[in-house]
Amino acid sequence: MKFKMQDKQNQLIERISDKHLVVGIDIAQQLHVARAVNFRGIIVGDPLPFENNEEGFEKLLNWIQKLKGINKLEDTIVGMEPTGHYWVNLSKWLITQDIEVVTVNPHLVKRNKENRDNTQSKSDKKDALVIADMVKNGYYSFVRPSSEPYEKLRVLISNRDVVVKRLVSSVNQLNRWVDIVFPELRQVFKDITAKGAIATLKLFPSPSDLISKNPAEIVTGWKTLMKRQPGLKKAYLILNVARKSVGTTQAIEAYKLHLEQLLEEYDLTVQQLDRVERAIKDVLSKIPFANKLLMIKGISEISLAGILGEAGDLSGFSHGNSLLRHAGLHLSEASSGKWKGQIVLSKRGRSRLRRFLYLATMSLVMNNPEFKTLHSHNVKVKKMKKMKSIMKLVGKLARVFVGIARKDEPYCAKKVYALTDLAA
Repeated sequence: MKFKMQDKQNQLIERISDKHLVVGIDIAQQLHVARAVNFRGIIVGDPLPFENNEEGFEKLLNWIQKLKGINKLEDTIVGMEPTGHYWVNLSKWLITQDIEVVTVNPHLVKRNKENRDNTQSKSDKKDALVIADMVKNGYYSFVRPSSEPYEKLRVLISNRDVVVKRLVSSVNQLNRWVDIVFPELRQVFKDITAKGAIATLKLFPSPSDLISKNPAEIVTGWKTLMKRQPGLKKAYLILNVARKSVGTTQAIEAYKLHLEQLLEEYDLTVQQLDRVERAIKDVLSKIPFANKLLMIKGISEISLAGILGEAGDLSGFSHGNSLLRHAGLHLSEASSGKWKGQIVLSKRGRSRLRRFLYLATMSLVMNNPEFKTLHSHNVKVKKMKKMKSIMKLVGKLARVFVGIARKDEPYCAKKVYALTDLAA
């Protein structure tokens, strides 16, 4: 029996009983605001501003207990927007106090602002009340607490993204520097980040530094920085292109200082990237079903770590479609009467999870025999566009991952074909 989204919405509404105190919290960096309603949406108590520290959290807890006692309520559910990182500590603290915490979509909060008072006004108190109303109406998602390994993966992957951006920026600036000062270097080293190119930039940054050397001295210099250095043939080549260089000769000392700093930044980011990737692989080895997922040809450790870091324990998902919805890869349709709008991806979910699912699928299409065959069948036989086929295979990958995690069984190529007409 297929699970419908309407059934889920009904279940979320039915969970809010007449014994519930529904609390909405508007999250900020330093000062949060809480409002409370009952299951019918009637406001309970006065607004509560409280600070983002232990004293403020205790103040919120006492306020909740007082309202429950006055109104003879037994249960509490607290809703909040996942605003940046400011909500994390409060949500974890409330969970330790045995209080159920849920989140609401910030986009929907903005859409529902006029429901309460039919005005466009905005304030922290009103936002908190809108959040409480949304929770009462079932427009919320459960907070999925992550265990230590998954939390580590999420932090490490986020850290890796920052380092990669810095590395890309460093490489781009190095390319710009070479274009200005020594553009002929690419005739010798196609990749400016190759070990030989980096060693040359460190030892002989400008063409004038090379012209004053003979080939043997250039090779000797390379030996000080490289275990396997280029030979005399490469030294003669770089010496010849340096003599014909059209690079700038003005402000060369300033350019050399700039290059020195760029190379320091490049070396640092390369080291940091290596450290964080080793840490990611170490954490990944401690997750029980990770080895089974890595047995799928084409799945890299970094892609898998990105998926697990953002999604958490995959065995907690009821179906692969739940993982897709968590990533914002479910379909959204706009139509009215005779007009039929285009069906698009909602993108209401975790963007990093979408990215890693897409990258993992692309890797499978290129390296995995089963996914490569399915993609070819979709494009050539079913006449799908290539991107549509890729997104369909993203859904298949999500179902494969969730199935392996839930059943704790190894990857089976035959099951990949089982749900398609390709096997016939």
